Amino acid sequence: MADEQIKVDVMNKLFRKNCWEAKYLSLDTLVNWLAKRVKRNGKRVRGLIRALVNEGYLLRHKGGKTLSLNPVMSKDITEYMEFFSILS
Repeated sequence: MADEQIKVDVMNKLFRKNCWEAKYLSLDTLVNWLAKRVKRNGKRVRGLIRALVNEGYLLRHKGGKTLSLNPVMSKDITEYMEFFSILS
C-alpha cells in the first residue's frame, strides 16, 4: 500500500467511528488494525500517523496514546480522503 492510502485508511477509520476531538481511538488499535493490511509493518504506520499529527489532521490525547480527527480541519480531511480514494 502507498503512504497516502494508509493515511486515508487511518482517517477513514476514525471518520467511520465518529472520532472527532473529544471522542478518540487508541493508537495501538489503529496500528494493529492497519499493520495486518501493511504486512506487519507497525513502524511505518506509526510514522505516517505521526506525519498526520504534524500536518494537523489528527489530535493526540492522553499523552499520545489515543487519537481523534481535528474538527477545525474537517473540510480539509474530507477533501483529502475523497481526493486519494478517487486515485486508488
